Amino acid sequence: MTGRVSDYDYGLPDGLIAQRPTDRRDGSRLLVLPTGGGFEHRGIRDFIELLEPGDLLVVNESKVLPARLLGHKTTGARAEVLLLSPTEPEKDPALWEALVRPGRKLKAGHAVEVSAELRVDIVDVLSSGNRLVRLETPLDIQEAMQRYGALPLPPYIERDADELDRVRYQTVYAREAGSVAAPTAGLHFTSEMLHDIEARGVERAAVTLHVGIGTFRPVEVDDPDEHPMHREKYHIPDSTAESIQRTRARGGRVWAVGTTAVRTLEAAAAEDGSVQPGWGDTDLFIRPPYDFRVVEGLLTNFHLPKSTLIMLVAALAGYERTMGAYVEAVREGYRFYSYGDAMAVLPASR
Repeated sequence: MTGRVSDYDYGLPDGLIAQRPTDRRDGSRLLVLPTGGGFEHRGIRDFIELLEPGDLLVVNESKVLPARLLGHKTTGARAEVLLLSPTEPEKDPALWEALVRPGRKLKAGHAVEVSAELRVDIVDVLSSGNRLVRLETPLDIQEAMQRYGALPLPPYIERDADELDRVRYQTVYAREAGSVAAPTAGLHFTSEMLHDIEARGVERAAVTLHVGIGTFRPVEVDDPDEHPMHREKYHIPDSTAESIQRTRARGGRVWAVGTTAVRTLEAAAAEDGSVQPGWGDTDLFIRPPYDFRVVEGLLTNFHLPKSTLIMLVAALAGYERTMGAYVEAVREGYRFYSYGDAMAVLPASR
């Protein structure tokens, strides 16, 4: 039985939820799911050996915005604004959709003073309960966020972001700012690892999918058909679509680094496995049974129980193997979630 959300529950001790990154990016453990069954316990650098010359590794280049703005209301009480996405980025870059705290107190017409150079005006209360806000600043909007914003760490990391997070909660290849959460499977890669992957004869290509706050929202129904999947914007360059075509022509395998890369590629995939380049947005909900058109192998972190992300992994690896892997990871003391260890799902034999 794999048709209910409750089928994807598992027990996780709080002590296994990673609160800080490992000392080194490439210091994480790697649980490998071979095609023949069973599990292998390895280190993240061993991921390189799982790749074959001619394979393609697709990464998500989205960069996390310092979107958490801490300040005070005009009364002096503390307030917080989490910027989600600009509503009219070309026309008015100062206008954003946001979450606010305290929600009931920050209504249209109110303001949050972040600094002498940045004020957030509440313009409207949206039907979702989110706010439409305007950033009032003499600075460039991106500069103001870099100067006064903090990285929005996930809710299960029970501390405020510090200077180390500004480095370690970004991938080394992050380029396009727009996410409120990191595509965490990529956090394990160092520049040296990427060089060694290239030296092995593995091609690398990039997509951009900006991770929204919906990635942390729990699935509150037991029937997945009733779950409203969050929508996220993505971009696939022409060069990436061409890399996929070349890889298929030479008999290579397409690997995705993280569930965001999977969703992007599968959302843009035609029945023949080709990928349409350009901008798009997707609310694709990948869960068993699902026929993958592009992605064959996956590097991913460990995800929350009963989440859409663990269902995506099960669609590729199989339900029994996936849930068995999570039980194994808990038994062996792997670190979970954003700053945790990784799992590799090897492509099926051809």
